[in-house]
Amino acid sequence: MHLRIAFLGSGFSARFHLRGLVGVRNVEVRAVYSRNPQSAKEFSLISEELGVGKPKVYDDISKMLSDKDINAVWLTVPNNVHLEYTRRIVEEVNQGKSNIIGIAIEKPLARNVKEAKEMIRLVEKASLLHGYLENQVFMPSVIKGKELLWQMGAKSSGRPYLARAAEEHSGPHNSWFWKPTISGGGALLDMTCHSLETTRYVLTDPNKEKSSLKPVSVYSEIATLKWNKKEYVSYLKQKYNVDFDKEQAEDYALTIVYYKDNEDNLVISETRTSWNFVGAGLRLTVEVLGPEYSLNINTLQPELFTFFSRNVKIPQSEAFVEKQNAEQGLMPVIPDEAVTYGYQGEDRHMVESFLARRMPTENWYDGLFIVELMMHAYLSAELGKKVNFSPQQIEDFIPKVAKGEWRGTE
Repeated sequence: MHLRIAFLGSGFSARFHLRGLVGVRNVEVRAVYSRNPQSAKEFSLISEELGVGKPKVYDDISKMLSDKDINAVWLTVPNNVHLEYTRRIVEEVNQGKSNIIGIAIEKPLARNVKEAKEMIRLVEKASLLHGYLENQVFMPSVIKGKELLWQMGAKSSGRPYLARAAEEHSGPHNSWFWKPTISGGGALLDMTCHSLETTRYVLTDPNKEKSSLKPVSVYSEIATLKWNKKEYVSYLKQKYNVDFDKEQAEDYALTIVYYKDNEDNLVISETRTSWNFVGAGLRLTVEVLGPEYSLNINTLQPELFTFFSRNVKIPQSEAFVEKQNAEQGLMPVIPDEAVTYGYQGEDRHMVESFLARRMPTENWYDGLFIVELMMHAYLSAELGKKVNFSPQQIEDFIPKVAKGEWRGTE
């Protein structure tokens, strides 16, 4: 039996998933819809070239969702339409027009807690399976690292008590990321969602439920360090037609989450994310410390490097690493980013879970939890102090950044 999936969205993350699906069995991409018809056509061609399916390009969402040949959806659209498209899917299912059994959605689940809870209410009302596409907890290095930490280090000397994670690059590819009233936030919402779930994952005892690690308080600082400068505001206007000076988003975020485990041990997650890193390209780092052991992951320290002198002229591309900033000098090369970054692992898990009619281990409740942590982080940054973790206080909270009321110098 094959899982026959449709993509809502055909952009950057959707194409990463196509590359991830190359290594996944029993799945076929059958359909794609995008608000950009040319992008959808390109997506379909890439899918066919990769051998993961010959998806039909739809210009009508309802027609695609009512295609009885489709039984799962990968939702890879901008943050501001996550709720809208979830509602569209659920309507088709509830009316008996669709054979869809599950939805896998790209991070973050939603822009705020209210949206996230409504999305969960909708999918549960329709009895749909739901998967949260958080690729970093499926990175082979993270999975293997956690296994070694807990089976050897923690078993011998005690649980890990501090995890640090960072994701850094030189800025997003698409215009909507730079408009916080659309995206819901800047680097914190865009990238800290990854780091928060990754640190929670490595710090959670694999023999216990995720709920065994309970957040106690959150502290965060956000700032705009680069992109509100005159020359970069001009660059964003020219490249994306974005008036960043008028509507600013944070390009740096520090967030610390203080947890307690079942034995009342203090456990700390420290995350740093930014759109300010000018280096070889996207850098993901994870560090974990325990009583007598440590772990370190850095995606820009791979097994493969190349060197090109100034006499070698190479056109701009991302042939070596995502969001690379140069084509000369010593360049780290990630042979298969879809594997290294965890896309293949998460797609395999979602496909296998949906085929088995089983809820994925990474699902929308995890997405909701991360949204709650991020809203506490924004609240902490606005108040300038650590805040106790209390979901009730951020139930209807909308960050100033998302309302277009924040300046990077605050």
